[in-house]
Amino acid sequence: MGQVSATGVPPLVDYEDVSWFRDEPEAARGAAAALGRRIGLGEHRTAELVLAVAELATNMRRHAVDGSLLLRVVRTPATAGVEVVVVDGGPGIADVAEALRDGVSSEGTLGIGLGAVRRLADVFDIHSRPGQGTVQLARFWQAAERPRPGAAEPAVGGVTRPISGEQVCGDAWATRTDLADDVRDARDAGGAPPQAPEPPPAQAVNDWAALTGTQRRPGTATSPLSAAASRRASRAVPVRSAVAGRGPAVLVMLCDGLGHGPMAALAGQSAVQAFRSGTSRLPEQIMEQLHKALRGTRGAAVAVARVEPENGRLLFCGVGNITAALVTRDSRHSLLSQPGIVGHQMHQLRTYEHRLPPFGALVLHSDGLNERWTAQDLAGLLPHAPTVVAAGLLRMAGTRRDDASVVVAKELW
Repeated sequence: MGQVSATGVPPLVDYEDVSWFRDEPEAARGAAAALGRRIGLGEHRTAELVLAVAELATNMRRHAVDGSLLLRVVRTPATAGVEVVVVDGGPGIADVAEALRDGVSSEGTLGIGLGAVRRLADVFDIHSRPGQGTVQLARFWQAAERPRPGAAEPAVGGVTRPISGEQVCGDAWATRTDLADDVRDARDAGGAPPQAPEPPPAQAVNDWAALTGTQRRPGTATSPLSAAASRRASRAVPVRSAVAGRGPAVLVMLCDGLGHGPMAALAGQSAVQAFRSGTSRLPEQIMEQLHKALRGTRGAAVAVARVEPENGRLLFCGVGNITAALVTRDSRHSLLSQPGIVGHQMHQLRTYEHRLPPFGALVLHSDGLNERWTAQDLAGLLPHAPTVVAAGLLRMAGTRRDDASVVVAKELW
């Protein structure tokens, strides 16, 4: 996965200016150029972005079934970039390695091929299954601030898509970190945070020390759990008075504003703003803040999760119809939510504690996706970037009759 940050957790990113394109290569190229100029990619880097978008959009038009291209700005505290996600329902690529070879391109495209797109992008990821479809991710950072090779991939990724006919989406999501006490104290004092130790060489990609910069938790398995063991590890425990554990944590929030259109989008953005500006550390406290922030809006279904890598646990609080699950290659464990509407009426909140299954992922999605997917449906996607996993699940289970959103957190633990 690459290096963790000095705070002990992989990097998180924020997204904005989300736009979807279906059969519109020219519009996608123009939008990519506008985003590149607006965030200061530079003339040369923007031209490379536009070239890659043109190739991906033309490929989608010529070969894909029900294809869509997503453009959005991605930001970290240090830099900004443009992310391109392409999703389609088939026919898929029979030989991905061959398709990525330089010089291989489809007739009728610009002729640069996927190999050149991969070379131009700072980050490129692809998953394809013949007969089912393809997901592609390309990210272009500002030239002066491009992450060094091997830099950590964002640990949380997601996609939102509005109902057909709408330009804005009522679904929204956000992440933030809750730093360890020593890091928070150093930051508040104006000093440098303690440095995460360098991981030893030759670590497996999913090794605990390589991912977190800490020692492996005693008793943690070095290989994936069986389905039965994974279910035992993920068993929910209601927590009456949750307490933040030691070490840094990652907080993830997904909001589904009631209905669709601008008023639903207002609820979603209100939740994001309150979540990002808040200082509460626990899911129940955050939910109470969101309840106050969403008064005067339509209200929303909301889920909040706190992932504590050092403790191997997750705290979860959900209100309304948000699907949440801990997933491994061979198991899916659902997380419970309570009925209600955040911003209007909430019953007594409950937080549930779950053990984090090794080599697993946290998946949250709105009711714009059906719940019939299985762990086996995601097995081939799980090794890929969180955004690719999220886009793949949207392709499999999403509907265009409602706003839809998926958020995936993985390789945090």
